[in-house]
Amino acid sequence: MVLLQQVQKEFRQVEAGRSQASMDKVLWKGGKREGLIERTLVFIKPEAVIRGLMGGIISRIERRGLTIAAMKLLQPTRVQAENIYEVHKGKSFYESLVEHIASGPILAMIVEGPNVVSFVRNMIGSTDPLEARPGTIRGDFALDVQKNIIHASDSLENAGKEIPIFFKPDEILDYRKR
Repeated sequence: MVLLQQVQKEFRQVEAGRSQASMDKVLWKGGKREGLIERTLVFIKPEAVIRGLMGGIISRIERRGLTIAAMKLLQPTRVQAENIYEVHKGKSFYESLVEHIASGPILAMIVEGPNVVSFVRNMIGSTDPLEARPGTIRGDFALDVQKNIIHASDSLENAGKEIPIFFKPDEILDYRKR
């Protein structure tokens, strides 16, 4: 518990700009990772890839001190799209969402950091771009609720299910930022 509190305190200082410490310093001590590091799946949807927004979105993730442990540009299959959105199966928008995701290239990433699921979900903003706050990825770039630029796992449980859809274990790196 004490370690978690220390990581959270240092992380808040980094976020607030009150410390010269980097997220790297928070997560690595003596050459080994410490703290509660989570992984989540994030992917940039076809409309954002086509609009050339990948670099700006990746930059936002990295500037926040999060680690990208894996990344690949790919054309998802229909089966992969169905698996990612399995939680929405039976809903009115399921079929069009699956078709959209399988319609073009995506940039899939595994992002790591403390409380990364909640942190990334806050960074990307509300699913509906009309409700997304300015400064969030969707608030700044999205125009449509279904074509809303980016996907991020909504829980650690779902991240654990979603990551293997696009990544094999040997494609996920464990490295130290310098």
